[in-house]
Amino acid sequence: MAALAAGCFLPLLAAAPALADELPQGDPGVQTDTGVPAVEAVPDVMPLPAVEAVPVVETVPEPVKQVRAVKGVKGARAGKIGVLRPGDRGEMVRQLQRRLHDGGFYFGQAHGVYDEQTRYAVWGLHKSRGMVPRGEVGPKTWAALRRSKGLRPLVPQGGADRIEISLTRQLLTIYRDNRPVLVTHVSTGAEVQYCEKGHCGNAVTPVGDFRVTRKAPGWTTGLLGSMFNSLYFVGGIAMHGSTEVPLRPASHGCVRMPLSTSVRVFNMVKEGEPVYVRGQI
Repeated sequence: MAALAAGCFLPLLAAAPALADELPQGDPGVQTDTGVPAVEAVPDVMPLPAVEAVPVVETVPEPVKQVRAVKGVKGARAGKIGVLRPGDRGEMVRQLQRRLHDGGFYFGQAHGVYDEQTRYAVWGLHKSRGMVPRGEVGPKTWAALRRSKGLRPLVPQGGADRIEISLTRQLLTIYRDNRPVLVTHVSTGAEVQYCEKGHCGNAVTPVGDFRVTRKAPGWTTGLLGSMFNSLYFVGGIAMHGSTEVPLRPASHGCVRMPLSTSVRVFNMVKEGEPVYVRGQI
């Protein structure tokens, strides 16, 4: 248990609670529109030498010049739409955000800007439908939003209300009355040894059956970094919001979530709720 507790550690300093469905303003580590953190230190960032970083915006072919009709999506020109990419703005992005929200993937504002939180939601949708997570949104993504069928439950008999975490797909799903109501892209333990600030351990998210043992609202700071809206489920390992949730396992053992999604998760989940972690990276 001591090795597991080294994953993220319990907080040393707690900030004021932040429970609304809005991101905190001016909190440590919140990224700007340019993708640069507001402070130098990045919460719960696992130093991983010789590991290739995932690009923020994935390389895609030349922009699609010919707009294609997408059934069921209202566009600016009689239901026609091109490919959306991170950085795009407008009504179609707003519609995308609303559709992602309705599907349980996005919980920020429908402000019409394809920002980082929107990209995380698109990744979650893609992975839940068995697609390769990408940044661009085209006809296949719109079609995936229309499909209600996603991943099979990891623990069908785990209880009507539960949390499932797939290490294989890097996905977290919340069930209510045996129905998935929230699905989010996550980044779990990098599964490497580390030594940081005089402390050494294994960056592992443990597999097994757990329960939420403690909730820590707002920003908290531990020996290995800062976390937002933390839900501890084994020792010092928690599900929490982070400014960086890459397309690879990269934490000290915690389960990183997008900031906006972590607000909704924190409000939904109660202490004592079952948490099931399955799979491998």
